[in-house]
Amino acid sequence: GLGFNIVGGTDQQYISNDSSIYVSRIKKDGAAYLDGRLQEGDKILAINGRDLKDLRHKDAVELFRNAGYNVSLKIQRRLQPQNGPVGHRDDGQSGGLPLAAVLVPGLALAVVAGWILLRYRQRM
Repeated sequence: GLGFNIVGGTDQQYISNDSSIYVSRIKKDGAAYLDGRLQEGDKILAINGRDLKDLRHKDAVELFRNAGYNVSLKIQRRLQPQNGPVGHRDDGQSGGLPLAAVLVPGLALAVVAGWILLRYRQRM
């Protein structure tokens, strides 16, 4: 296979009022994973020049299964993270800043402020 799963279609909308086809999961060591360009959450607009607009899910799946060896995908990169399985990280990491990225500069600032205060008091 191509090494990824899809969601969506006119009969199984993944996002309300949007019947587009989306990449829901990229399989480790699959073709898409090894290629590295496709990402979870990408909207697939066309496969081998065939527009995926207004297709049922099973019809889209059939197009992917019969795509052949050389596959051309037209995609739209996701701009914002979606709720649900798209963008899910299963590597044990959470999003946002690491705690150290906030604490280290804060502690450095406190040390410098303390040093300045001590120097100022010594001169008085």
